[in-house]
Amino acid sequence: MTQAQHPPTDSSCAADFDFLIGNWRVQHRRLQTRLVGCTSWDTFEGCTSVRKVLGGQGNTDDNWLDLPGGAYRARTLRSFDAGSGLWSIWWLDSRHPGQLDVPVVGRFEAGLGSFFAEDSLNGQDIRVRFLWTQRSDLGQPRWEQAFSIDGGASWENNWVMDFSPALADQTGLPCA
Repeated sequence: MTQAQHPPTDSSCAADFDFLIGNWRVQHRRLQTRLVGCTSWDTFEGCTSVRKVLGGQGNTDDNWLDLPGGAYRARTLRSFDAGSGLWSIWWLDSRHPGQLDVPVVGRFEAGLGSFFAEDSLNGQDIRVRFLWTQRSDLGQPRWEQAFSIDGGASWENNWVMDFSPALADQTGLPCA
C-alpha cells in the first residue's frame, strides 16, 4: 500500500498515523498574527519525512519549513498509549532548541484525529486543537491548528498543512 491508500481507522490504535509514513511535500498556510483578528495569511513550502519509532507505538517526522522570515527545521514526536487509547504529540523547533512544546493529546474516531492541549500565547491562556484528516478529494493528509481563548467555545484556525507524496530525493527541498 502507498501512503494515500491506508484507510482511516474507526477507533484509535497504534496504526492511526500509518497514512503519514513516508516522504511528503507540504504546502503551508499560516495566519500572520494569532488571536488579534488578523485575516492575512502567509503561504510557503516545506517537506517532511515520517518514520515509525518505539516498535510501531509511535512515529517521528523531520520537517523543513521555508517560512517567509527564514527557513528552519523541526521535529514532531507522536506516541500511542494502548492502555488509554490516546496519542500524545510533541513539537521541537530548531528556533527554540531547548523548548519542547506542551503535548496535544487525543485520538482518532471515524478517521478524524482530534488532539487538544492547554497552553499559553503571549501570556494569555489558550486551548490548542490539532485536526488530522484525509482530504477526501485527493486521499492525502491535512493538518490544521486552531486556538481558542474561550475554552473551546470558538476557534481561530491559524495554520493548515496539505501534504502530497514525494520521494526524498525528488522533493527539491532539504528533507531526507
